[in-house]
Amino acid sequence: MGYKHKFSVAPMMDWTDRHCRYFYRIMSKKSQLWSEMVTAKAVIHGDKNRLLDYDELEHPLVLQLGGSEPREMADAAKIVQDWGYDEVNINVGCPSDRVRSGNFGACLMQTPEIVAQCVDSMKSKVDIPVTVKSRIGVDDMQSYTELVNFIDIVNKSGCDNFVIHARKAWLEGLSPKDNRTIPPLNYDWVYRIKKEFPNLTIGINGGIMTLDDALLHLQSVDNVMLGRSVYHQPYILAKVDNLIYGQNNSIISREQVLLKFIEYMKAQHDKSVPIRSMTRHILGLYHGQQNAKKFRRLLSGKTVEFDHLYMWLKFMEQENG
Repeated sequence: MGYKHKFSVAPMMDWTDRHCRYFYRIMSKKSQLWSEMVTAKAVIHGDKNRLLDYDELEHPLVLQLGGSEPREMADAAKIVQDWGYDEVNINVGCPSDRVRSGNFGACLMQTPEIVAQCVDSMKSKVDIPVTVKSRIGVDDMQSYTELVNFIDIVNKSGCDNFVIHARKAWLEGLSPKDNRTIPPLNYDWVYRIKKEFPNLTIGINGGIMTLDDALLHLQSVDNVMLGRSVYHQPYILAKVDNLIYGQNNSIISREQVLLKFIEYMKAQHDKSVPIRSMTRHILGLYHGQQNAKKFRRLLSGKTVEFDHLYMWLKFMEQENG
């Protein structure tokens, strides 16, 4: 896309849909945005318009695939490329029971040869980057040496870009939610991977809450990925282009963000998209601000109408003097 990705918003199931991504793109033109994970089977056999459609504004845009059958993954990757995505990523980090029962996600860390076969098959079908998002280990994978072995095997199949969630995943005994918080963070292992594989692009993910933290990580790795901290405090994206990419842009105000998103929502609503399926993503826009609770109450009422949102903008205009 003409510049190096330094900052990404993580793929989050039920959250990073196309409406959420459009909202994020209003605040940051440079951040790399990711889809929710979609299974290869769904891409091949499902409703492609529903699963894959996006607004052109969303680029640079990654689609994350779940699967473990090389030919199926390759066929899905070709559809993803033809749909116009900039990158396709293999999910080797999700610990949910549903994902594990399909033999993909974090359990694939135990079989790096299968991941390598998927990469090789996918790269034979597409020209866009094929990348891998993993953990630092899973279950009884206790050692840094095992992480090195995973990276080395997958790299030899042609993957040169990894995003590593700096926690192990426990497939037994921990829920997906607990797997995001309970296994201890080990950023040093991710830093060591970058030193050991200096020619690879290495991204880091997990427990990163602020842009200041992101800048610290970027001293040791190539890119940084934030997830839930962005979803709950989305306005931090307004500073990404300046702080992370060195742009010199004026920072868009919350009210300007909201006005642009209202116009988007109106266009989508005309296509029968329910308002609440879009407003749910903007609950945190005023996080940490004096009127944050009022804004959340406005969006959580029995009915949400565009007139209410325009009234909010007038209210904030008065508040801001």
